[in-house]
Amino acid sequence: MDYPDSRPSIRTERLLLRPLKISDGTEIRRMAGNSKVAENTLYMPFPYPEGVAEQWVSTHASEFFEKKQLVLGICLKKEGTLVGCIGLTLKMEIEHAELGYWIGEEFWNKGYATEAAIALIDYGFHKLNLHKIYAHYFSGNDASGRVMMKAGMKREGFLKEHVRHWGTYKDLYVYGIIRPN
Repeated sequence: MDYPDSRPSIRTERLLLRPLKISDGTEIRRMAGNSKVAENTLYMPFPYPEGVAEQWVSTHASEFFEKKQLVLGICLKKEGTLVGCIGLTLKMEIEHAELGYWIGEEFWNKGYATEAAIALIDYGFHKLNLHKIYAHYFSGNDASGRVMMKAGMKREGFLKEHVRHWGTYKDLYVYGIIRPN
């Protein structure tokens, strides 16, 4: 079934958060297939098989239409270069969402994840009417924790050996933010 594509594009000072295209698949696979990126993401396939990115992207319009998730590419506004992805896994019935993101290694430490997170959190509160947005990161991935803090999220918990990832149980830090009044 074809779904109308109602996904937004969001502009920030330096970035364009835009719907991903099938043609982004090769670049997604290249960046996300880097072990340094994949080791800090729970659901990223590794190694990243050919065709998986394109299949993933092909679900995005319907997933947003059905109010299940919003996934956007993080692009440099001037050059149009894809630098990563960001998304919200939506639970509209309880007005909350989980934030997730990744940035290609060559674009780390430039503030792109923070800038994108701030913009998507704002979109979630003001356009999707969410009450709360939360996120988690693996112990040892302090850069992701800094993104969450700079985006206004507060630490809400620590979950000991909460997930099994790459054959090892990993601790999670949980952060959240509630829509301002």
